[in-house]
Amino acid sequence: MSMADNSAPTEVQLRAALPTEIEARVKSARTVAGRAVVVAEAGDLSAKAREELEADISEALGAVEGVGEVRVALMADRVKRQMIAIGSGKGGVGKSTLTTNLAVALAKMGRKVGVIDADIYGPSQPRLLANESDRPTAEDEQLIPIESPHGVKFLSMGSLVNPGKALAWRGPMAGSALGQLVEARWEDTDLLLIDMPPGTGDVQLSMMQKHKPDGALLVSTPQDIALLDAARAGQLFEQGNIPIIGLVENMAGYACPHCGEVSDPFGQGGVEKFAKSLEIPFLGRIPLSLEIRVKSDAGDPPALVDNDDAAAFTAIAEQLHGWLQAKTG
Repeated sequence: MSMADNSAPTEVQLRAALPTEIEARVKSARTVAGRAVVVAEAGDLSAKAREELEADISEALGAVEGVGEVRVALMADRVKRQMIAIGSGKGGVGKSTLTTNLAVALAKMGRKVGVIDADIYGPSQPRLLANESDRPTAEDEQLIPIESPHGVKFLSMGSLVNPGKALAWRGPMAGSALGQLVEARWEDTDLLLIDMPPGTGDVQLSMMQKHKPDGALLVSTPQDIALLDAARAGQLFEQGNIPIIGLVENMAGYACPHCGEVSDPFGQGGVEKFAKSLEIPFLGRIPLSLEIRVKSDAGDPPALVDNDDAAAFTAIAEQLHGWLQAKTG
């Protein structure tokens, strides 16, 4: 049979012989001298799954009339996913809670979101995402992220060690552990939010040098001491040529549940003024809310519902979503 032989199966006929889920992976299919030549996408599959895909294609097309042999080429391109670091430079400012709720809000917008808890020494995401008892599995030496009940995948060192156990790791070990979380089998996840540890140490440097996020979002409470640490974190990202997407003011104003009067125990407007002075976008405020604290401790992210607390997270998530879309063109 020659290339000009009209009896040779066409690409349409070859694709029609494949199961729908396999045909969706096929980039091209043609017949050359009685041989079906197929190129398929397999970048998100394990070694075993790639072998199974190749065998299934060969079996299905081998039964097509006019095909004497099947050749399969599997493309191993990685899924293009965006990665955003969420940092503070200081602990206790609500960075992890912000990360969780932004992930949930973005998932509600249709993004396929994953969260990496890069705070090796003080992981919070297992509790915030209601998966403290779950442990990730591994296949082909690659971690498989945990599916939270809120539509967000995540990985955390808190899911890999016994609850309450302290990790006495030096910087290189922590950096290596972070690499395993980033390079896990995230499959079709198109956005990773990295809950960064406080400070400007080895874990942060490892993230910037080896995995380089597309951008960074900084969170701070209004008081000056927190802003100084946020500034240091911002300088670190800038040194790594990582764009600062903007700043978020957390714990901004407390409304008394009895009288409704708003007070500002941590000050007011400091982050917005700070952002303006540095010509960095100010993305919004998250209130100091008892409901946010209670729901977060219970693994029930406030962003799941529609109320004022959720609206604060959603407004920031919408700006982040817009920034990500603009970056991809």
